[in-house]
Amino acid sequence: MRITTRILGIDPGLRRTGWGLIEANGNRLAYRGCGVIKPPTEGPLAQRLLFLHKALTDLINEHTPDEAAVEETFVNAGARSALLLGQARGVALMTPAALGLPVGEYAANLIKKSVVGTGHADKKQVMMMVKTLLPAAEIGSEDAADALAIAVCHAHFRETPAARLGRAS
Repeated sequence: MRITTRILGIDPGLRRTGWGLIEANGNRLAYRGCGVIKPPTEGPLAQRLLFLHKALTDLINEHTPDEAAVEETFVNAGARSALLLGQARGVALMTPAALGLPVGEYAANLIKKSVVGTGHADKKQVMMMVKTLLPAAEIGSEDAADALAIAVCHAHFRETPAARLGRAS
């Protein structure tokens, strides 16, 4: 008997944080929702991060995922941009963990490789493959598509409860 696991994928960002929700039962995937959280672009950083935390908390309470997954962000921009993105990523990691969810982290290349087949796929290729894997998905942005791809990657690579039990013995 297979157990259905509800997985929340989070593509962190301080301007736009994508989220995608799927259910995985073995290798069967089902779309359950997606969207984008848009914190205010003005105001103190602490308030912007608090907005992101509250929005993720509300999302988790509403959709009751079993697990979460977050992209390990790769930034090629300046140090300030990397620092700001890192703080948003910290909120994206901490919020589901604080609510009791196991949280997986995946490199962008692994996410792309698991969904598209190549680690250097562009955003259009990722969106096309997410739509192929989850035909019921109503994807409104690249951020939401990326979050669904993160959830799909987690469904493929997550450590199952059975694996954890086997490792403990």
